[in-house]
Amino acid sequence: VAQAICQIRSQKLPDPAKIANAGSFFKNPCVAFADYQRLKALYPNIAGYPQTDGQIKLAAGWLIEQSGWRGRRLIGTTGKVGMYEKQALVLVNYGGATARDVLALSDAVQADVWSRFAVRLEREPVCPIGVCDA
Repeated sequence: VAQAICQIRSQKLPDPAKIANAGSFFKNPCVAFADYQRLKALYPNIAGYPQTDGQIKLAAGWLIEQSGWRGRRLIGTTGKVGMYEKQALVLVNYGGATARDVLALSDAVQADVWSRFAVRLEREPVCPIGVCDA
């Protein structure tokens, strides 16, 4: 089983020795049941996973992909940073990207997902003090 999981992951995730990446960059968001029903009516393919508190967990990767970010690089960073083409949830550094480039991409993805779905994505990694405020 472990070998099968590793094989599946290796097909979807970039090899860090070849492409620097931050792995799964956003948390899967939870929304109220009423919000999920609204989204399901607009997007029948959206998957939701009921939580013990009554909220519904959504797949951040699906939201990002549907917002057009899978395989897309951020303009203005000369293509140094983007979302991975095989897994929209994975942020990749194609070489030379700065922390500001990563944060700019993160902000752009969050804004597009909010604009399309009215769902807020939260970053998975914690930013060092002063970096996210710059």
